[in-house]
Amino acid sequence: MTVIIGVDPHKATHTAVAIDSDERPLARLDVVAERSQTQRLLAWAAPLGKDRRWAVESADGLGKLLAQQLVAAGEDVVDVPPTLAARVRLLGSTKASKNDPNDALATAVAGLRHCGLRAVRVDDHSAVIRMLVDRYDDLTGLRTQAACRLHVALRELIAGGAPKRLSADRAARMLRSVRPVGVAEIERKRLASELLGDVRRLDREIVTARARVAHAVAKSATTLLELHGVGPIVAGFILGHVGDPRRFPSPERFASYNGTAPIEASSGPTKRHRLNPRGNRKLNHAIHMAAVTQVRHDTPGRAYYQRKLTEGKSKKEALRALKRRISDAVWRQLQVDLSRR
Repeated sequence: MTVIIGVDPHKATHTAVAIDSDERPLARLDVVAERSQTQRLLAWAAPLGKDRRWAVESADGLGKLLAQQLVAAGEDVVDVPPTLAARVRLLGSTKASKNDPNDALATAVAGLRHCGLRAVRVDDHSAVIRMLVDRYDDLTGLRTQAACRLHVALRELIAGGAPKRLSADRAARMLRSVRPVGVAEIERKRLASELLGDVRRLDREIVTARARVAHAVAKSATTLLELHGVGPIVAGFILGHVGDPRRFPSPERFASYNGTAPIEASSGPTKRHRLNPRGNRKLNHAIHMAAVTQVRHDTPGRAYYQRKLTEGKSKKEALRALKRRISDAVWRQLQVDLSRR
């Protein structure tokens, strides 16, 4: 008899509920999130038998550490998306109350009844790439924020402000030309200088982060770099956010995950499709950057884009069609990478 153990993880505590194949609760345990959490859970689960599976809600979020520890201990672990666990809980007529035991029970039922759940594996090189590209993404966001604030400060110091594309060196030259009058302008220039220092620091950190991503991508020996428009950063986002390519057995599944597959919005005899705002937006953005690069250069992608325009598509529709085509090409390269392991 297979036992499914649903885990509702939190920052400070975890709740586990074990059920049998008929969804009957067998046992429950609340543990404090501490160094011995995994040992306590394994000791509690031992009497339930060796034929067991752990269903951890948000195994890439709050349950990340616990799920990795269970996998390292040799346990079978699957990731249950929070939306799926919530849907199961709400459909349970007698267990719809929102509390940790019911959440853990719903997670266990989802782990029992739903096929296709992602099996959790020990973090590998793709996890390293994911961490590096996320760090790079955070730094570029902080740099944009600091640059926008610097723009505001320069606008209040200099008539007409600064140009849209502003480098740190140009901002420094503009600041040197300012001769503040009064305490307010003196302080405003001082704050602008501090923001300029933030921009310079972030520029240096972005260069370092980009180099680390490029090194990690090169170490992966991926064939994604053979695609036009896919450089180290775009490849890093793809590898980091895809993880195990075996999650996507077909290009259609991959396109649905990355949001390049349109959503059907048909009604009666009217058949139509619309833009897909769902999916992994980081992956979608990476594919978008590859598409824009292909359109800017003399590539087969540009020829395909031009052909869609002559067919009457708008520029946005033609670009979306190209992104779907690139998604298929990315999927094929990921399969090549998988076959070389």
